[in-house]
Order: sequence, then C-alpha cells, then structure tokens
Amino acid sequence: MEILIMAGQMLLGLSILVGIHEFGHFAAAKYFKIRVDKFYIFFDFLFPMPGVLNFALLKKKIGETEYGLGWFPLGGYVAIHGMIDETQDADSLAAEPQPNEFRAKPAWQRLIVMLGGVIMNVITGIVIFTMLTYTQGESYLPASEVRYGILPNKLGEEIGFRTGDKIVKINGRPFTEFNDVYDPEVMMGSNSYYTVERQGQLVDVPVPANFIDRLSEQGQQRFVLPRNPFAVKSVNAGSPAEKGGLLPDDRIVQLNAKKVEFFPEFQNELLANAGKPVKLVVERGGELKTLAITVDDDGKLGFFPKSLLRESVRHYSFAQSIPVGTSKAFGVITNQITAFGKIFKGEASFRKSVGGPLEIAQQYGPTWDWVWFWTMTGLLSMVLAFMNLLPIPALDGGHVVFLLYEMIAGRKPSDKFLENAQKVGMMLLLSLMAFVIIINPLLKKLGI
Repeated sequence: MEILIMAGQMLLGLSILVGIHEFGHFAAAKYFKIRVDKFYIFFDFLFPMPGVLNFALLKKKIGETEYGLGWFPLGGYVAIHGMIDETQDADSLAAEPQPNEFRAKPAWQRLIVMLGGVIMNVITGIVIFTMLTYTQGESYLPASEVRYGILPNKLGEEIGFRTGDKIVKINGRPFTEFNDVYDPEVMMGSNSYYTVERQGQLVDVPVPANFIDRLSEQGQQRFVLPRNPFAVKSVNAGSPAEKGGLLPDDRIVQLNAKKVEFFPEFQNELLANAGKPVKLVVERGGELKTLAITVDDDGKLGFFPKSLLRESVRHYSFAQSIPVGTSKAFGVITNQITAFGKIFKGEASFRKSVGGPLEIAQQYGPTWDWVWFWTMTGLLSMVLAFMNLLPIPALDGGHVVFLLYEMIAGRKPSDKFLENAQKVGMMLLLSLMAFVIIINPLLKKLGI
C-alpha cells in the first residue's frame, strides 16, 4: 500500500505540472493565433517515436485541437503546427509556411511560446509556496529547544560531530532555528563550519568540500538529528505496532533491557533488532506496560512519532506570504544552480546527485499528507522550470537558444539543422533517462 501511495502522489504531482507546463505553450500559441493540433497529458505514442503504438486512453476534438490522455505516462506535449519537435520533423514541413504556423511567426512571438511552459511552472511554484506559507505559516524548531544536543549519523560522526553536541554557531554566527543547520548554502559553501559545545568546550566542525556528494550517497539530508523525547502520534493499520498493542500517546521508555529516551536512539535500536521480537516498556496513563512486538525487516514498528520538543510557528498575512513564497520558490532554483556548480567543479558526483522516479516517489513519502504533497509539487515545479531552460536541443532551453541566435544574427538556422539538433538533443535526453531510471539505480544497488 505504501508503494501505491508514493507512486500515486508522484503521478498526480507530475501530471499536474506537465499539464500546467504544456498549457503555457498552448495558451501562448493560441494568443498569437498559431494552430495547435494536439494537447495531451502523457504521450499517445511510444515516446520518442511518434509513429509507433498510436492510441489514446481518452480524446476529444474541440475546434482545431485534439485534447487527450495518452497511454505512455512519461510527460505530455502540445503539437504546435509548423514547429520541429518530437512530433514533427523537417520533412513534414516542406511546404510553404502558412500564416497560422509556428515557423511563420516573428521570432519574438516564437520565443514567448517556447518560454510559456517554463513561465507557467515558475508561476505555479510561486503560487504553491505562497499559499502554503499563508495557510500553514512556517513551523520551526527553535535552536534553544534542542537542549539535549544532537545525534549524528555515520556521516555526521565522520566529519566530527559527537552524540550530545550542542550546535551553538554556524559559520561563526549564532542562529535561532535548528533547520538552519541543514541550509544548502552552508552545506555547499566554501569553508563552512559549525561550532559545537562539547563537555564545556567550544569545538569547530568544518564542512568538507565534497559534503553534498557524501550526503547523496547516504540518501538523506539529515546528517545530525536533535535528540528529542517522543511519544506515539498515530499507529499504522495492520502494522507490527498495532498488532503488538501500541496506542497513540504511549511513551516508549525501554526497548528490551535498554532505556530509550530519544527518538533517534530508538530508531537505531530498532534497526539493530530488525526482524526480531522485542519487548517494549511504555508509559500509558501514568502506568508502565510491557508489550511484545516483532520489528519488521526494515527496522520499523509502523507508527508515527510526535516530538515532545516545542516547535514554534511563524504566521504571515497574505501580502507578506507573497515575497516569502516567491523567495522559497526561487531558492529551489538557486540550490539547483549551486549543485550544478559543485558538479562542474568536481566537488560533487553527477551520478550520485541525480534521482529518477523512484527517488521522487520516496520523497513524496508513504502517507498521503496534502501539505507535504503540495510542498513537493511546488519544489518539482521549480526544478522542472530550471531543467527545461537548460540549453539542450529538444528542451525548451534549446529552442530558446536558437531563437535568440536568430534575433541577434537576423537569420534563423535551417529547418534541416533544427531537425538534426532535435535528434541529437533527443538522443542525449534518452541516454540521460536510461541512466537515471535504469543504470544508476542498478549501480547503486550493486554498491558501485
């Protein structure tokens, strides 16, 4: 069930974003009176071969445009008449351009059509983050609440953190929110460091230049966690926790003979007992009860914890939410640019930095939380905008580069050149997709 929920969230999120992206191209083309032959969510052919396995799950023609839902769930497209893309090549455009064709329009109009999808994804990201900020506020854990110190994982220990350390400064400056510890600018910056209080002394913990690479290897951003007392928030139906009698609001105080006060340590104990029966001592209504539960093979019991550290919430008016949401949205692009810079400098591995559909689904999570769903979808909207602007033929950014060349040079590349560039770009994209979806996961599974 968890796999279906993760896949369902990813599919819904990407379908929304693809539809909005393609609508951007569609609306701009319609505005400039360019004929749009098709508007499809998913492909109605075996991508990228427009002549193979042509059929749609749903379709309806309204005016000159056929709207449909394709069978190949990889993305979507608009077929703009007179434009060389994955649906049309130069041979299909051998006749003289007609007034309602893409190629017959001025370069500036074609440029706006090509940027329409990216613009819509950016607007979508801003709207999502603005509304989340307005409706949810910003929850944060005050740094002062982390009074029991932190628990580092293996990577955290490798760079110098120790259990019980209290992080008091970041890059030499005090901070107020614990989440600042995970700030990408700190983790990807040059000469970044943390200052911790350890047994009454201040110790600096430097951030290695390849830190992002090593974070990618471990598959998560959290290299240290606050040591937080916890209770049970909810119990998953059919889980070992439910079968063993664990209830909401229970406080787990002991696992087998070991006292467990903080949730990170409790997780480590569960992993050490994966697949084994354990005895939990829980505090319930002021009384101690012992429960016999078998930990699943993944080292989990099947419940959601609630931290007993007090979080704070920062609220904004709608007017205040707009710049805050916009800043969050563009912060995603800034982080993408920084990550690419790390890759080009050789400080991060491209192979370890990219993720495919499986990683995206895992990021959505195994439970359907609408706030997190929209957070992830807003993030993906900005990532798609950034990726589509990369100057690769077959992506919007490739078309933009050729159009800018035409506007500057006063002449456009030949249709044959554009067709060949489209083919090269498509081969690059297909190779990248094969690497991300098939080869890279296999290499990671083999530990390479």
